[in-house]
Amino acid sequence: MTPAIKIAVSGKGGVGKTTVAALLVRHLAASGKRVLAIDADPVASLGGALGIKDHEKIRPIADMKDLIFERTGAKPGTMGGFFKMNPKVDDIPEKFSAVKDNIHLMVMGTVEHGGSGCVCPESVLLKNLVQHLFLFQDDALVLDMEAGVEHLGRATAKAVGLLLSVVEPGARSIQAARMIRDLAADIGLDKLAVVANKVRGPEDEKAIAAALQGFSVLGYLPYDPELVEADLAGRPAYDGPDGIPKPVRSVLDAVEKMGSGNTT
Repeated sequence: MTPAIKIAVSGKGGVGKTTVAALLVRHLAASGKRVLAIDADPVASLGGALGIKDHEKIRPIADMKDLIFERTGAKPGTMGGFFKMNPKVDDIPEKFSAVKDNIHLMVMGTVEHGGSGCVCPESVLLKNLVQHLFLFQDDALVLDMEAGVEHLGRATAKAVGLLLSVVEPGARSIQAARMIRDLAADIGLDKLAVVANKVRGPEDEKAIAAALQGFSVLGYLPYDPELVEADLAGRPAYDGPDGIPKPVRSVLDAVEKMGSGNTT
């Protein structure tokens, strides 16, 4: 059995991170893989980008107070006290995923109090869930998350095959990529790559390459009004009969190859 592909997608807001994550999910699914897509962004929008019906009705795991109490033995919203640090999570993906073809979508939700170091039932369940999925889920997993990576923790980070940072032409986006790299290094996640989005031509490519020396830039996605319109409308991009264009598929192929550990 080939190793599971495990890719976390991050980037500054507005760069098209969720669009790229959704394209990657669809690309992997089209190759016959079972793909678990996890929306871990506080502004959950991956379901729309994947065309999941009624995605707005998907209940975030963090909001399932009865489930959290059942698995941890503590009421959500409490701090301290005694609760299970290794709750059962292996059945959660099958029970609480929305399914479209061979794509399974879960929405993680966010813990509404405390910081990244919050030791509370919600945080423990979410961290164990992500760690379990990273360690044992077959085929492919794509995690669409916010710019920060601290909440993953060291144990989870070791199981991530690739942290993909999405950038666009612009100083703030480049600075976010550097911040993500530093945060990732702090938790031992050293396999990092970049995909540039909204690239207008060779001059943008040169500027991004010059600003990100030392990064592994896997490809450049051209500026395309279709991508922008799909992102604004919350619908899948390139959902017509022609599917994802070949130049975009080539970039996604490079991401898949690096995420699988095959760089040849």
